[in-house]
Amino acid sequence: MLHNALVAQLRTLKLAGMADAFEQQLEQPSTHDDLSFHERLSLLIDREACSRSNTRVARLLKSAQLKIQAQPDEVNYTHPRGLQKSAFAALLSGQWISGHQNVFLTGPTGCGKTYLGCVLATQACRQGYSVRYFRSSRLLDTLSIAHHDGRFAKLITQLAKTDVLVLDDWGLEKLNLGQRNDLLELLEDRHGSKSTLITSQLPVKDWHAAIGDATLADAILDRLVHNAHRIALKGKSMRSMADSAQQLNPPS
Repeated sequence: MLHNALVAQLRTLKLAGMADAFEQQLEQPSTHDDLSFHERLSLLIDREACSRSNTRVARLLKSAQLKIQAQPDEVNYTHPRGLQKSAFAALLSGQWISGHQNVFLTGPTGCGKTYLGCVLATQACRQGYSVRYFRSSRLLDTLSIAHHDGRFAKLITQLAKTDVLVLDDWGLEKLNLGQRNDLLELLEDRHGSKSTLITSQLPVKDWHAAIGDATLADAILDRLVHNAHRIALKGKSMRSMADSAQQLNPPS
């Protein structure tokens, strides 16, 4: 009964990881009986720390609302699209986030920009950073609607505090005046303190024209371009190549 009461007390104190580890020690006495008190206590503490870390990562991933569940160890480096493993590995280290830098992933449709962006976002969550994913057009629509229902200031504040903001499919449509102003306000609040990850079919040199106003384009790009890592992908669509391979080698 003493053991059950202790487990219950640990769970009441929200020490679920420690409670699980203690129950494991009770169920496997031959494994743990020879350990000292300090060794057994260390195992309990390690389990609690691991449990809390996993819970935090799960919460960050849920909040990120990523389009794709993409894992860093599943990245395809063999496809001829110009992705250098060393350069991408450097981004996976997370130093670009701690340094408040940006990342641009550009290239044709189907080359894996969104997937790679979600890989970097997933890794950021694992490293304890907050992330939010948006299709660029949807974010701009959301900001526009927020003007009318009184949520704009609150939404901008929330996004300004997000460690990594992912803007997918940037530049598909020219921005209107309201969208340019909203984007500038958002990036101004984030500049120098947070990181932005952008995927786009357009090369960076064409972004100025896509924004649609020279003065505001200069201001927006000034807050993005000068502190960014660029990965320019190329080649045929990975989806079309996979479909062709499946047609040549249909499953048995």
